[in-house]
Amino acid sequence: MNIEDYHLYKGAWVFQKAPHLSEKLSKREVELLLNIGGILIRNTYDFDCKYETSFWYVIKDTFSGFDELSSKVKNQIRKSLKTYTIRKITKDEMLNLGYPIFCEALKGYKVPAKPITVDTFINRISNESKGGNVDYWMAFEKETNKAVALSICTIVNDSCLYNTMKAIPFYLKNSTYPYYGLIYEMNRYYIDEMKLKYVCDGARTITEHSNIQSFLIKKFNFRKAYCQLQIEYNWWMKIFVSLLYNFRTIIPNRQVKSILNMEAMKRNKY
Repeated sequence: MNIEDYHLYKGAWVFQKAPHLSEKLSKREVELLLNIGGILIRNTYDFDCKYETSFWYVIKDTFSGFDELSSKVKNQIRKSLKTYTIRKITKDEMLNLGYPIFCEALKGYKVPAKPITVDTFINRISNESKGGNVDYWMAFEKETNKAVALSICTIVNDSCLYNTMKAIPFYLKNSTYPYYGLIYEMNRYYIDEMKLKYVCDGARTITEHSNIQSFLIKKFNFRKAYCQLQIEYNWWMKIFVSLLYNFRTIIPNRQVKSILNMEAMKRNKY
């Protein structure tokens, strides 16, 4: 294990390279990370195994253009590309144009999300771009040149993570389909043009605040790459989880419930 392959995020150690490179941590490696800090480790291994588990990544590793899509989705993409200009943008363009999209998108979540401040947005974009392997995309309405949807992608280890996708809800509801053109163009670029192993919308969501993963599977032939989930805790968090686990379905606090649901996924019980 290379410690630099893990980073501490909100008290949890997470592998920061592509998921197909992650391996199960030994007891010694777990102790080493938790002695540095943090309350838990969320790790995965046995990526894209050939059997179902309770944890997965949502990926796409093939691209056949319009041939792989339903007639309805083809028409929606055509409408999107007719209405919007889809292109990669610079970091400065994202900083100048992205904040209103973030704000409007968060308002539309089915699970209430904390509003984002301008400073938080700027810091997030600045931190994401430090590694130099981040791409920014936007959909611009051709008639007005208004930015209505965005995506932030991270290229790592011959794969691309679609780590952020946001759109102004009004444009998702007015039958112009900005996401369809945006996702189609990104899939084409990363899989067909760049020849990456796969694109990935991340792991199974714990908070279930968005329908994007089910949308990608249904409309764009993404699939579940099943894997094993390894969760390890420091001593007091382990006691906390053990005491509350059997009450996870009735606990109202979302953060606590998320941790307990993650434990259930580790046990293949959720």
